[in-house]
Amino acid sequence: MDYGWLSLAIPILTIVAALLSKDTILSLLGGIFAGLLVLHHGSIPEAFTGLFNGLVALLSEGWIAKTLLFSLFVGSIIALLERSGAVARFVAYVDAHARGLDSPKGAQLLAYFVGIVIFIESSITALVAGTVAKPLCDKNGICREKLAYICDATSAPVCSLIPLNAWGALLIGLITTAVEAHTISGNATALLVASLPFNFYAIFALLILLFSILKSADIGPMRACRPHAYETSKAKVQVKAELLPMLLPIVILVLSVPVGLYITGKGDIFKGSGSTSVYYATIVTLLFSYLYFRMRKMLNHRDYLDALFEGMGTMLPIAAILLLALFIGKVIGDLGTAHYLATLLQGNLPSAVMPMLIFLTAAVTAFATGTSWGTFSIMMPIALSLSATMELSVPLVIGAVISGGIFGDHASPISDTTVISSMAAGCDHIAHVRTQLPYALIGGGLAALAFLAAGFI
Repeated sequence: MDYGWLSLAIPILTIVAALLSKDTILSLLGGIFAGLLVLHHGSIPEAFTGLFNGLVALLSEGWIAKTLLFSLFVGSIIALLERSGAVARFVAYVDAHARGLDSPKGAQLLAYFVGIVIFIESSITALVAGTVAKPLCDKNGICREKLAYICDATSAPVCSLIPLNAWGALLIGLITTAVEAHTISGNATALLVASLPFNFYAIFALLILLFSILKSADIGPMRACRPHAYETSKAKVQVKAELLPMLLPIVILVLSVPVGLYITGKGDIFKGSGSTSVYYATIVTLLFSYLYFRMRKMLNHRDYLDALFEGMGTMLPIAAILLLALFIGKVIGDLGTAHYLATLLQGNLPSAVMPMLIFLTAAVTAFATGTSWGTFSIMMPIALSLSATMELSVPLVIGAVISGGIFGDHASPISDTTVISSMAAGCDHIAHVRTQLPYALIGGGLAALAFLAAGFI
């Protein structure tokens, strides 16, 4: 059934409600219920039962359960690093040995380069960057919203530009499907590599962020943000300065992901399961942390368990938002939002403007659904078909879909990476969305112009 403009109205109203009410969970619940009302032809009882039955159905899917447990376990890892004193020891080491980082600019650059180096998975990128740099940012008066922006802007963009991860696996799979269907011709991996220079939004996002750090160019609501209080009394306590207690668990976490991808992909890292890999990476890290901190006498058994469950508790609101974001993505898919957007583009349009329109359509879809991966899955087949019928450059079209998905995901308040970035930095979620949006819009505008120019060239 074609729901027309209603398919677009539901996600837009949900996003507007989240921005105005500053209550993401309530807004998502309202959007899901409204969407189910449309799908069930206005039947309130069916929409009500569909809401709660749908939550159970989502939890029964393995990859969703693993993703939610991953988010809870990450909270435990962060709590363990803090409770054991690993974070305090790291800050003491930086204070003693890397004075160039112990400054407002240095603290931000630390988060920036950590985000670039760790390209295994977008959630891990944001979480590690936030965990490592948060103490230094607090100490040097950098607001948590700015740190969240750094975490967010170096997560999905870096993972898409260096696709030696689950992102690459998904994209190669989508392109391979089009090749096997004879929609396009060529090697999927080669086409993905050729599209990387056309991933304009990811490139602009990283450059804008770097400029903002180096020039202290805070714009819009970011200028009004205030730094988080730094507890100087704790800083004066004599703490042993060392790197390993902080770095070893993070290194184990990061390295476990490609190992998991290799194992689940049966020797092919690009065919591995991202959700399974990050899930077991957190389990391995928790086991390692128990043994390491116990041997170092940094935590006893009771302290470990207290930190384990305390960390999970801090992540429960985030897990709830992730679950509801996945649910509304499914509802929006059932409403046919992406198909409706695609039909709006059809018509007598010059082929030169199509890359820009594909970028913008992917951006709106990702913004409305809160998922770049879902957008890739929906938009890639449509865009590659357009590239064949309108004789467009295939790498350029692939780059437009990827860029649009990342732009929309980056700006969306219901995106999982947006949620995780605000959590990693320890700031209010809606505050992160509001302060990041101007930077994302600048990057999106530049990318749109770049795709327009590329289309004509």
